[in-house]
Amino acid sequence: MSHSNLCSEFQKTVSKYLVRDKSILDTLTKLQESTARASRAIAISVTRCGCIKISANKQPVPESDNLEDLLEYYRTHIEGSLCQTCEEKINEELGKVLFYTTAICSLLNLDLAKILQKENDNISTLGLYSLT
Repeated sequence: MSHSNLCSEFQKTVSKYLVRDKSILDTLTKLQESTARASRAIAISVTRCGCIKISANKQPVPESDNLEDLLEYYRTHIEGSLCQTCEEKINEELGKVLFYTTAICSLLNLDLAKILQKENDNISTLGLYSLT
């Protein structure tokens, strides 16, 4: 199945089962809640499980004005890797973020596949400059 077909199929499925959250206001707040839960699941993988560690410090910025040089210097600040339990929980929470994002697209009659394609095209065309 192509990515476009997968997006379209997912959007159809979300629309079909979007019963209790038909209100755009309900869906917006559910998206915010699910985003917070995803963030919390990541935090728990650090603070309770310990499978990953965050070691943050100031990002080193090279003297060069070339944005491509930044790729060599910037770090994720993540050490370690997710255990299976944390990975499953984060996947579950991000799935809900995708569900409510897609639900908003459906409620507003927006095509998720087109949105993703346009954003991909923008990033591909502008490269690193699209992120500044």
